[in-house]
Amino acid sequence: MGYYLIIKENTNMAYILGVDIGTSGTKTVLFSEDGAPVASATYEYPLYTPQNGYAEQEPLDWWNASVNGIKDVIAESKVNPEDIKGVGLSGQMHGLVMLDAENQPIRKSIIWCDQRTEKECEEITEKVGAKRLIEITANPALTGFTASKILWVRNHEPENYAKCKHILLPKDYVRYILTGEFATEVSDASGMQLLDVPKRQWSDEVLEKLDIDKSLLAKVYESPEVTGTILPEIAAKTGLSTSTVVVGGAGDNAAAAVGTGVVEDGKAFTTIGTSGVVFAHSSDISIDPKGRVHTFCCAVPGAWHVMGVTQAAGYSLAWFQDNIGTEYARKAKEQGCGAFDLINADVLKTPIGANRLIYLPYLNGERTPHLDANCRGVFFGLSSMHPTADMARAVMEGISYSLTDCNDIIREMGINVTEMMACGGGAKNGVQRQMMADMFGCDVKTVTATEGPALGVAILAGVGAGIYDSVEAACRKMIHTDPEKECHPDAAATKEYDKFHQLYKKLYDDLKDDYQTLATL
Repeated sequence: MGYYLIIKENTNMAYILGVDIGTSGTKTVLFSEDGAPVASATYEYPLYTPQNGYAEQEPLDWWNASVNGIKDVIAESKVNPEDIKGVGLSGQMHGLVMLDAENQPIRKSIIWCDQRTEKECEEITEKVGAKRLIEITANPALTGFTASKILWVRNHEPENYAKCKHILLPKDYVRYILTGEFATEVSDASGMQLLDVPKRQWSDEVLEKLDIDKSLLAKVYESPEVTGTILPEIAAKTGLSTSTVVVGGAGDNAAAAVGTGVVEDGKAFTTIGTSGVVFAHSSDISIDPKGRVHTFCCAVPGAWHVMGVTQAAGYSLAWFQDNIGTEYARKAKEQGCGAFDLINADVLKTPIGANRLIYLPYLNGERTPHLDANCRGVFFGLSSMHPTADMARAVMEGISYSLTDCNDIIREMGINVTEMMACGGGAKNGVQRQMMADMFGCDVKTVTATEGPALGVAILAGVGAGIYDSVEAACRKMIHTDPEKECHPDAAATKEYDKFHQLYKKLYDDLKDDYQTLATL
């Protein structure tokens, strides 16, 4: 089990706690009411893969990581527990937690990245109807979502399904132990494929067609609403006060949106990690009838977000560096710098379009906009004249084109983004940020805070505890951008990128049948 702790000097004011229950570990951060981190602790835990395509975790691992993190930040910060006014919970989405009559986990949680439920997705689509499913849940049936996992347990482990009395999401299991309340909130519930996303409540129609008992599901709250207070026995164990409120919280991306200030129309964020995400706020419900992007309820009451996801954004760069650009790492070691310092220097010397070389970043298939598990990566236009520098630029441009595809769909849905926040590893790369600004045609900024989802749910806790009037007001006070890292679009560059982007998009259409043929060989 990995663990680390960060401490900053304490001041005399109200405090809020953010607990982010991720896939690799749980990060607990104590903030002062102005958003400054006071203490932080992280505990890691394993992921189990009993079969190829399976992904499971032990719910008690999340709880132990949470309780230990809370206990540590309180003890080390020396903050008076009575001054900790609220707790917000963020978590990995879509995971299935099933409890028995004694409120104990029946089996390990089947988590978001599990891929075993393809047949159950077909079952859902058949029973609800493809068009109707998108109208209600705002998404097509996907293996990652919770509903298909519920059906899988019913189909393959009927004895476990028969024992089930409560169905919870990962963060909501931690909430139950903290408060004794069976509760969830709209942003995380949106990823279960059981919520009527436009109406922000459980869908009786979907539940009836899938024959899932509504009584198994938790009560649905808005994200900043109070869902309970700390139980006495948990207060004794953690050091929290029984007067501390626990609010709804949010799913990880919705929490990250609050933590980056993306809580008003016109604002969005892009994350480049292993995958890539473009996430836009919208006061009005907007659903893509083709299911190319996700629409979920967001953490701001009465609002939604639209999210496009690409499979291999940062992963493409990692693949390039490990397999083609190995010389960069060797030279960086010699020169005492980072490999990306050298990659970026080469990319800046290479013209837009990488001397007519285009990279399709479909190393692991693609979600937005193609929903094609069989498409694969391509270097198009490769010739003997292309050095490694051209390939590096093509990869970075291909990643940015894939994110632009997401942004274009969001615009097509009537959501106009005027300000994009960059976060994740991609936010640290000024060359990548400038590419995105040029392709998106809007400013790309970064925030000074780095706590992301933990800060986001702490802000929600502050709203629930009455420290702030609203999520929007809290973010205006607490979220600040770094002016030195702002990137503004260059009109000439935007025009040049657009030419290559049109060809980039055409290449998938030209190859899509060939991808399916390749998958059968």
